[in-house]
Amino acid sequence: MNEPLKPAEQAAQAHYEEAFDTRLSLLDPMLNKGTAFTEEERDALDLHGLLPPHVSTLDSQLARRLAAFRACGSDLDKYIFLRDLQDTNETLFYALLTRHIEEMLPIVYTPTVGLGCEQFSTIFRKPRGLFISYPHRDRIRRMLAPSRFDNIEAIVVTDGSRILGLGDQGAGGMGIPIGKLSLYTACGGLHPATTLPIFLDAGTDNEERLNDPQYIGWRHRRVAADEYDAFVESFVSAVQERWPHVLLQWEDFAQANANRILARYRERLCTFNDDIQGTAVVTVGTLLAAINVTGVPLAEQRIAVLGAGSAGCGISALLMKAMIADGLPEAEARQRFYLVDREGLLFDDTPNLQSFQQPFAQARTATADWKLESGERIGLQEVADNAGISVLIGVSGQGGAFTESAVRSIARHCRRPVIFPLSNPTTRSEARPADLLDWTDGLAVIGTGSPFAPVEFDGRRIAIDQTNNAYIFPGIGLGVIATQARHVSEDMLLAAARTLADISPTRKDTNLSLLPPVDQLREVSIKIALAVARQAQVEGLADSCDEAALKQRIEAKMWTPAYRRDPRLG
Repeated sequence: MNEPLKPAEQAAQAHYEEAFDTRLSLLDPMLNKGTAFTEEERDALDLHGLLPPHVSTLDSQLARRLAAFRACGSDLDKYIFLRDLQDTNETLFYALLTRHIEEMLPIVYTPTVGLGCEQFSTIFRKPRGLFISYPHRDRIRRMLAPSRFDNIEAIVVTDGSRILGLGDQGAGGMGIPIGKLSLYTACGGLHPATTLPIFLDAGTDNEERLNDPQYIGWRHRRVAADEYDAFVESFVSAVQERWPHVLLQWEDFAQANANRILARYRERLCTFNDDIQGTAVVTVGTLLAAINVTGVPLAEQRIAVLGAGSAGCGISALLMKAMIADGLPEAEARQRFYLVDREGLLFDDTPNLQSFQQPFAQARTATADWKLESGERIGLQEVADNAGISVLIGVSGQGGAFTESAVRSIARHCRRPVIFPLSNPTTRSEARPADLLDWTDGLAVIGTGSPFAPVEFDGRRIAIDQTNNAYIFPGIGLGVIATQARHVSEDMLLAAARTLADISPTRKDTNLSLLPPVDQLREVSIKIALAVARQAQVEGLADSCDEAALKQRIEAKMWTPAYRRDPRLG
């Protein structure tokens, strides 16, 4: 007799009940078991002859697919292999991913997903998710209407305009929502039938894509201004009408639109931008963990951020909120940030400052006594020489932007500088960890946006922590979905950051890694989900319940990939 279904599995049962059909059982990735269909299922579904006679177990299928994965010649080949498996048998795909998450995370997501986005049109096999193009903007509600979408709880959407550090990839940007939602399931436990990747195709300004005869997106320059805003509004309105309690996550929108869209919709539905807010949370959490190593309280840090766009300002905003929560007056907290963009250090009289940049612009008088040798422009080197920096964060997308001279200057003023080159993919990282350790005599505390191998330094093997958003967004999503939180607040995000720091291995031993092992991401997501859910209840953004009931709600949302006996067979 079957055990009662968790809510996380009810969507899958509904999917089964719609599809008592031989071909669909093999062709639908949510239904397909391949060689693991039992004899009874093969009889009932008339699958004999369509499958070889051997009946496999999930474990034996896993062993076969793992060997095939490892035999792939390149990371891009591995990415294509996993995408094909996901489109063929989702249970097997997620079982493989969850059991080998450390090995496969860099393939499913950064850095290899960047290659997948660049090659998306070439490697496209089967449709996944929804492609909503501008010419079809009047059909959005119809696109969202099919009954197979009735159980959707999480949507990740992009317009492909700023993919990682690679810029406008047009329809290739769909690789990002697909990858993110794969991690929502692998790390946060959301059933794949409750997730939906969406690409808003507003065109592309990438000449290479426009001139590529294989490009699968809308071959048109990007629409902008009022036309673009009306397109996004039509999408959000349709989503809100179709799924009143859905979590909508924005991914890889260009700076000109990312903050604006977030500000417009954050109080209207349950939504957040992972590039701005998720990156901020994982960075703040990792920095708080680094404080266990350096011993310098957050309120005493002086922070330089290279890249004053959405991500850089999002990180700064959450750090400043944490400083204020720790007792530092807001005016003093603002003065501890030095944001450097293309034109140099942001000042309060810098032309065309964005509203989200203004809180972190320094007064001209703040640098009046600095020793400057390069004219009026104040860049990272001048900040490193004069500001007493203890934390250096890079979100510039410029490979090698942390120069040896600037890093050595920071190290002269700070015994154990915290240095986070966060841009990805790997080629866009502001510095290589091996160089940072060399330039700081092995004393830098490092977190990177892309994965790097451990570094041998002075007879020690130093592991490099990847400040991957996968530590954060699956737990945030799990918490808000389990409680049906109405919004994602800044205090909920700060609670997630503090929880990540609380479970840092450095709490027990300062010689250990800043972040828990990647193979513990499910456990991390549960802890973050609980913290986020509790804070949502404190703020009145979710219905209250006791701790036991809250844990039960979260547990009920977590799906473990395993074959279930077809419920129609009794």
